[in-house]
Amino acid sequence: MIHDFLNSAYGNKIKWERRLSKGKKRGSKKGKLSDRKFIEERPLIVTKRGRTGDCEGDFIVSGRSGKGYLLVVIDRKTRTAFLELITDVTIDEVHHSFLKIQKRFPEMKTLTLDNDILFKMHKTLETLLDVPIYFCHPFHSWEKGSVENTNKYIREYIPKGSDLSKRDGESIKLIEKRCDGRFMEVLHFKTPNKSLKESRLRSKKQRERRCRERKLSVLLGGGQ
Repeated sequence: MIHDFLNSAYGNKIKWERRLSKGKKRGSKKGKLSDRKFIEERPLIVTKRGRTGDCEGDFIVSGRSGKGYLLVVIDRKTRTAFLELITDVTIDEVHHSFLKIQKRFPEMKTLTLDNDILFKMHKTLETLLDVPIYFCHPFHSWEKGSVENTNKYIREYIPKGSDLSKRDGESIKLIEKRCDGRFMEVLHFKTPNKSLKESRLRSKKQRERRCRERKLSVLLGGGQ
């Protein structure tokens, strides 16, 4: 029983904390998150959900007898969800999962997280993603309400106590598809998928317009 617990998601977290604090004096802050930027430092446009690309991230954790985490990243404006299953729970794997999400969602501009010990190397993650990372205040989960609400929806498919190591990529993709295909009142009864497609179409038209304007400017400049 003890061996099973230590190899569970909860046990892995304890091992991480013990490893980080090993050999440190009582009262030492080493091993804790440092140099964080909190949400009040975010640009106003992020707070107001004024653009696509400002994200919130969180974990869904296996039950005590299970293994694995589910990384959930939500775009604050379109409510689009991106899910990545992490069976080998390490900081490197967490970073790799964020990079996989960014590849699918290159619009990512900022990231808001909680104070999980797996985000201890947040400065490294910030460099890898090339986006600023902000943190909620400890025990203020409502400060990232979009991802918290999405987690509640995901829990309909992954109840508390589930063993995520028994899930496969296809089942996670299906849950993501259902998250992004639901009609949401906050989106004026559009789906997150439709909201993201509309945002991408607007961005494409804006790029094409700027390109035409640059070409016209070059032509006019060359004719003088």
